[in-house]
Amino acid sequence: MTEMMKQLKQIGIVPVVVLDSAEDALPLAECLVKGGLPCAEVTFRTAAAEESIRRMVQAFPEMIVGAGTVLTTEQADRAIGAGARFIVSPGFNPKVTEYVLNKGVPMTPGVCTPTEIEAALQFDLDVLKFFPAEPSGGLKMIKALAAPYVGVHFMPTGGISAANVRDYLAYDRIVACGGSWMVSGALVREKKFGEIEKLVREAADIVKEIRG
Repeated sequence: MTEMMKQLKQIGIVPVVVLDSAEDALPLAECLVKGGLPCAEVTFRTAAAEESIRRMVQAFPEMIVGAGTVLTTEQADRAIGAGARFIVSPGFNPKVTEYVLNKGVPMTPGVCTPTEIEAALQFDLDVLKFFPAEPSGGLKMIKALAAPYVGVHFMPTGGISAANVRDYLAYDRIVACGGSWMVSGALVREKKFGEIEKLVREAADIVKEIRG
């Protein structure tokens, strides 16, 4: 596990961020830092993703900012150029995975089957995104997959909330959980940054409660 992944394990929850406007990037990043989750997976689902990453990285160099929903090598280039420190994809694309790794940037592709895990192992990856977590069997499925693949750790995302994140965090093969409940699109669009910081702090407290 890389040093950055060890840092993400300490943080415990990676906020999965969808931003429609780069103008919201800095106030949101400030909420994450102040609230105790100094990291973000900014998804490439919107045109604002690249600029949002750039602004976060420049203003808050202490944050671990990565790019999510990266589906192409072109998106990977844009994300890395903006300063993304890690790349996440929803599925396992060997072309994109190899491209990112060859650039020396950590890559966390998505898996939910043994076949996908074995494909990822060909790239010597030991931390994989489990997606979509809850629809794919949740923690029970992760434990079943972890049994034969003893060197693999997981970052589950999809359907994780304040109601179930404790169970995930308690399992030692989980590096961190991806979640969006504390940074929902509605809260960001409505500029409810005070509410976001409160939810972020509550999430950080859950990590401390479970992992110390």
